[in-house]
Amino acid sequence: MGQLEGKVAIITGAGSGIGRASAVLFAEQGARVVIVDCNSAAGSETVALITAAGQESVFCEADVSKTADVERMVKVAVSRFGRLDVLLNNAAVQILGGLTETSEEDWDRLHSVNLKGVFLGCKHAIPEMVKGGGGSVINMSSILGLVGDPDLAAYCAMKGGVIALTKATALCYGPDGVRVNCICPGDVDTPMVQDYFNKESDPARARAEISSHYALRRIATPREIAQTAAFLASDASSFTTGGVHVVDGGVTSMCY
Repeated sequence: MGQLEGKVAIITGAGSGIGRASAVLFAEQGARVVIVDCNSAAGSETVALITAAGQESVFCEADVSKTADVERMVKVAVSRFGRLDVLLNNAAVQILGGLTETSEEDWDRLHSVNLKGVFLGCKHAIPEMVKGGGGSVINMSSILGLVGDPDLAAYCAMKGGVIALTKATALCYGPDGVRVNCICPGDVDTPMVQDYFNKESDPARARAEISSHYALRRIATPREIAQTAAFLASDASSFTTGGVHVVDGGVTSMCY
């Protein structure tokens, strides 16, 4: 039996990257998974991967910045599987820009998905977890919630907000048996990061330059981050809440 046997999980942004890797791993570990993404083709591909491996999942097309969509994804979990044990708030967008170059529209877009989306997920999922006697919420933050990047001012602000929201929510719902943690990855080999490299004149050189700053001299695979999420979703982390779990290959250990 897997460490998530019998659990029901919602994973947002599960059409690619860390979200897809987490969905596949959670299913391998015995969870029944609601795949949430605003891209129906990508989300359906994730479901197909899980189905082909003999595990159970369902797709829910949703925009995490919209209350009605978030309410619907929770209803899908409960109506299809009868309960909700785990929420992985993973959906995010990234827009490059220094502070003064960031438009109000870009700021609002980053806020609506990266921070408001986490708030809405928690707001509508936690009551169902409380009904079931507890659960685990995992919010995907970033090392850029802990340190700065001059070209990602708004993204840093939202990911820092995720960390603060995680701590406050953990304190609020711990008495109800709901654990709330966040993960702070460094660079991960996802489509979002590849798009960042592709904007450079020499993407391979850009990747090598970024990798050189890591103690492990490489960036993470999506599954490496998913493994931390699976631990936090499982009963093996039963005394872990309010935590900021840095999974960054040592990059924030460096001073210069």
